Amino acid sequence: MNQKKADTRYMALLAMFCGLLLVMGVTGIGFIPLPVIKATTMHIPVILGAILLGPGAGAVLGGVFGLCSIWVNTTSPGLLAFAFSPFLSNEGLPGAAKSLWIALGCRILLGVIAGWLWRLLKKLNLKDYIALPLTAAISTICHTLLVMGSIYLLLAQQYAQAKNVALSAVFGLVMGTVTASGIPEAVAAAVLVTALGKALLHLMERMKQR
Repeated sequence: MNQKKADTRYMALLAMFCGLLLVMGVTGIGFIPLPVIKATTMHIPVILGAILLGPGAGAVLGGVFGLCSIWVNTTSPGLLAFAFSPFLSNEGLPGAAKSLWIALGCRILLGVIAGWLWRLLKKLNLKDYIALPLTAAISTICHTLLVMGSIYLLLAQQYAQAKNVALSAVFGLVMGTVTASGIPEAVAAAVLVTALGKALLHLMERMKQR
């Protein structure tokens, strides 16, 4: 009976986080338009879900994040929309596969990394007020590096054409984007995940005692 209750809670919480991500994606509040790329707040529910429910749930939530990213970049394309939408690729199937990896694969890895990192930090007996911001900040930085690193490695030529710059300038521009969007995203994630995570972890403990 207790296992059945635990499974029900797991599915209910997972559905709640999926619903939150879909609302954020459809309404546009999960993606912040910048001159080159859309910054995001979608990573925060993914990280919270991975902390509360584990890396498997984190992968599912990352997948929902990725699907929302594909939708947003397809329906309201920005300068780098081709990197996140397989429907806007100008390289045929190879380009579509690259876009799917960046939009979907990197986001799934975000959830997996967050879930396993949280477990590792808790095994090291770190207090929640330390483990929560560390998990959030490190996961967010890994996500930014995965996305922008993949764009550089897989789509550098298209990036240069979109920005109308020499291929040799792409690395500097990518690193500029990492700094401009990645650091604020990591700070925001550390603050919000710590504040919300402490409350949600406490609530989870109370639910388990019932």
